[in-house]
Amino acid sequence: MTNREGTWIRRFHPRPTAGNRLVCFPHAGGSATYFYPLSAAMPPSVEVLAIQYPGRQDRHQDPLVDDLAVLADTVTTVLLDCADRPLTFFGHSMGATLAFEVARRLERIGVVPAGLFASGRRAPTCHREEAMHRSSDQELLREVVELGGTEPQLIDDEVARMILPALRNDYRAVETYRYEPGSDLTCPVIAFIGDADPKVTSSEAQAWAGHTTGEFFLRIFPGGHFYLKEHKSVIVKAISDHILTAGAQR
Repeated sequence: MTNREGTWIRRFHPRPTAGNRLVCFPHAGGSATYFYPLSAAMPPSVEVLAIQYPGRQDRHQDPLVDDLAVLADTVTTVLLDCADRPLTFFGHSMGATLAFEVARRLERIGVVPAGLFASGRRAPTCHREEAMHRSSDQELLREVVELGGTEPQLIDDEVARMILPALRNDYRAVETYRYEPGSDLTCPVIAFIGDADPKVTSSEAQAWAGHTTGEFFLRIFPGGHFYLKEHKSVIVKAISDHILTAGAQR
């Protein structure tokens, strides 16, 4: 493992003999540990790599990055060291957009992911004018609670001081992101959304189909922005089935 990889990637359940890797990209304000349960539930043939963004948890002293293009450039470089086995991407919310940009960069240099799971996020071309990153601390925290990202009783003054810098930074990154036309993907794209998610409509999720020449599937679950909590087993099966099918076709 390189120093850079050790900084950016968390392997909660190392599987050195696994034939496939699933790379998970957290949501705004999120961290790699969000994907610990997913990592534990994956079959032995799939090793989960969770991206740890700077400015949170064990990287709380690392400078924050508020530009998704810059973040994508760095993560792409890191993942090149892991591309000796097929990579499948799973990104939730902001993480879906970042995963898409990393996949674009990898495909340009000949590394084609086995698939991209875009969760809880509209397609890159479906822009909304949003400026939550300019809101007050209270409004930003209220947004996260209303989306279901955390329980209100868990946010005291100390916790708020810890999470707000990274949260505001990530909101700035995703709200100022603008899709740049150009080469998109050839790999399959699978969009997952909750049917009551205020951050993405079914038509905005369907628009992911225009970002790949490969297969596209849309799956809608009951629930809001963090629908994943209630459907972990179904999501694990869908991802693992896709990875194993893609492996059999290679």
